[in-house]
Amino acid sequence: MSTPVVESISLHPIKSLDPLMVDAARILPSGALEHDREFALFDEHGKVINGKRDARIHRIRAGYNLETLSVSLNSSKTFDLLHDRQEIEDWFGNFLGLPVSMKRNTETGFPDDLESPGPTIVSSATLREVGDWFGIDNLQETCRRFRANIEIAAEQPFWEDRLVGDFETTLEFQIGDVTILGVNPCQRCAVPSRDPSSGSVTPEFQRVFSEKRAAKLPPWATQSRFNHYYRLAVNTRIPVSQAGKLLRVGDAVRD
Repeated sequence: MSTPVVESISLHPIKSLDPLMVDAARILPSGALEHDREFALFDEHGKVINGKRDARIHRIRAGYNLETLSVSLNSSKTFDLLHDRQEIEDWFGNFLGLPVSMKRNTETGFPDDLESPGPTIVSSATLREVGDWFGIDNLQETCRRFRANIEIAAEQPFWEDRLVGDFETTLEFQIGDVTILGVNPCQRCAVPSRDPSSGSVTPEFQRVFSEKRAAKLPPWATQSRFNHYYRLAVNTRIPVSQAGKLLRVGDAVRD
């Protein structure tokens, strides 16, 4: 069996919005990827606005230029993420019909799991398998449903389950020259059940997914890490000693 390699790297400069495909990503001292979830939207009560809480987020198209730190929203206008903060907040406020503020965090970004802020990892074979369960032929749609940072080219579905060890342990592996710690299979929310462009819900998604995931759990998966089967991709941490290194498309993955 050939050595798996990094097939693609995705960053989400604004949390919950569209991904940006890059050839390489730099590791921050926190273990997060530079520019991933660097910005996030909040309501007037200080709660994050994301796809879990508001399905209208799926109807927003975002395109980025990291060199200029700018974003275009629904192709209507391009905004400077640093200097057009009020205009960006007004745009989102008008779209959603509520007061919106945007915050920035260049240390950890705004991950769902602050204890495991490293990149989430899944294999392309896994995404194709899951897409087949729901009749989704477009691999990019499945990618956008699960929003992993690193997609691995591996021959077997659920190859990434190898990167998780026993409960309350981490499993060390390498991508290129970067040491990464696999933490746990990622618990999913409502977002994967929705069309990533429209927000429309796939009926019975969680039930069907859980049943199929249990039936297809590979022999190399650590069974005890699945208290339920609505889990996909691997959450990670990266030691501070790896800060400044790059993860690159084409890097070999060695468990």
